[in-house]
Amino acid sequence: MSQPPSKVADPTKRKRLLRKAVLWGTLVITVLLLGSVWLAYRATTIVSSLESASDLVAQLRKQVAANDKQSAVLTANKLQNSTIDARDASEDPIWTFASTLPGLGPNFSALAELARSADDIASLGILPLVNVYDSLDWEAFVPSEDGTNLEPLRSAAPVVGNAAYAVSASTERLESIDTSTLLPEVAQPLTSAREELRSVSGTIETAADASELLPALLGTEGQRSYLLMIQNSAESRASGGIPGALAILTVNQGRLSLGAQSSAGDLGVMDPVLPLDPEQRQIYSARLGKYMQDVNLTPDFPTAASTAQAMWEEKTGQKVQGVVSIDPVVLSYILRATGPVSVDTSKSDVFLAPGLPSQLTGNNVVKTLLSDVYQEIAQPKLQDAYFAGVAREIFVALSGGKADAKGLIRGLTQGVEERRVLMWSADPNEQSKIRKYKISGSITGPSVSGAEFGVYFNDGTGAKMDYYVKRSVQLTKQCSKNGYEQVIVRVVSTNTAPPDAAHSLPAYVTGGGHFGVSPGSVQTNVVAYGPAQSVIETTNEDGQRVAFSPHFHDNRPVGVYAVTLAPGESKILEFTFGKIVQHTEPNVAVTPSVQPVKDVTLATESAACS
Repeated sequence: MSQPPSKVADPTKRKRLLRKAVLWGTLVITVLLLGSVWLAYRATTIVSSLESASDLVAQLRKQVAANDKQSAVLTANKLQNSTIDARDASEDPIWTFASTLPGLGPNFSALAELARSADDIASLGILPLVNVYDSLDWEAFVPSEDGTNLEPLRSAAPVVGNAAYAVSASTERLESIDTSTLLPEVAQPLTSAREELRSVSGTIETAADASELLPALLGTEGQRSYLLMIQNSAESRASGGIPGALAILTVNQGRLSLGAQSSAGDLGVMDPVLPLDPEQRQIYSARLGKYMQDVNLTPDFPTAASTAQAMWEEKTGQKVQGVVSIDPVVLSYILRATGPVSVDTSKSDVFLAPGLPSQLTGNNVVKTLLSDVYQEIAQPKLQDAYFAGVAREIFVALSGGKADAKGLIRGLTQGVEERRVLMWSADPNEQSKIRKYKISGSITGPSVSGAEFGVYFNDGTGAKMDYYVKRSVQLTKQCSKNGYEQVIVRVVSTNTAPPDAAHSLPAYVTGGGHFGVSPGSVQTNVVAYGPAQSVIETTNEDGQRVAFSPHFHDNRPVGVYAVTLAPGESKILEFTFGKIVQHTEPNVAVTPSVQPVKDVTLATESAACS
């Protein structure tokens, strides 16, 4: 039985269907072509707008650094207009549809997220911050006899906090994007944006914490008293130097004043010894809780500061709300902002010592305090009096409103970066924020990067010879072993004291041999910290393996080794750390000394691996 003829077989109908198919195909192709052109146009808008925004951010940074407030506000508004253009283009319906397509879709959604985040950061972060910045008078924040009006800073705190949240949220969204499936043309700008935002996010978070903390710390809610320790770098301690000079620093509505002044030696011996963390007692001995001079044998400043507070309060009966530490190098930074100070010779015959300058400047104060004073003043009590007098004169100049605002902020910021300015608050809520930053001097916690090493120096001479010791510290990344990272920490030390130091330098400086070290020589206990969970495998001195004291401090391996140097002698000490689980770029923290920190910490090297 034959089949009926197909309808399609009808020539007329077949031609009609063919024409429809061609028309529909042409329409689809046209739509796809137009869509592609439209998407290309939108992509060009997004990319060019974001590039313009990036250029404006760089321009904005320069204007803020130059304190050009008016230009900064105009640039911030232009920046917002650029990010709005990028966001509008990314929210186009065709672009949104393209984001759902398999294959290329994630590239469209990634660019859309980049545009959206850029606009959130500009609108909710940068623009409010610039407007707040425009309302602040930085000159007014300099301490003066009339105090400091910190109300504008306190009022700005909510705005800065909201800006920090907006930037943090945008950063998290971009971090969640999987770049492995993206085209290089999309993945590269996204990766660059992430790196930039990590830095910006951290900076704004710091500003938020500062705007919240500083008013209270500077006495807007009532007078605050801090124990001020001036660490003497001529006799090293892990966090800087022996806390020879002590004073009560009082702040009230931004007014600074120095109260009772003393020295670590005046406090005497703690009996019984204060309670100590067992790990730190094992590393640094009971001296940590016995003498004020030794509270900072540990590099962990919260430990040193809380111990110092307890000692001060027990011996004097005076309560303090925290501890602040600086060193003579920081005093030089302050003097560069205030200008020279004259030493008042009417207050003590100590100031009549013939070899000491009548004016102290940013250029001579370090040498005067750490070297000349010992040549010219023989008695330790009178040396302490001179230190106290100099500190008083500098703080009088600072509190009298003589400082250049930008210079002071720049100097104190440098001091914090170099770990020369340290702070601890007895208030747990305040301390929880402080410990996020370098100023806390913590050896663990959020201020310490995962792959951080530490090299700290404690004097073993019992004298002031560290003024003559020059050091360098360098990390060398070794080839990975069994999947773990390995790093050598190299410490080069040189005693630059004159050959006849035993006779040409005062016995108070050389120690006179009283602690078992020949006069002119210097002994240093080098303390090396590795990252958490790593181990110290070996220690070498001048290429020869030596025994060292191994310990742990809060899950970080610690090695201690004593280096002794005769005048003119150099030695190389190397600690090899292995089983390092962190794969991020390592960095090293060091004890700040007379040397510029940039001259001590050398660039990390990488061993050649096959």
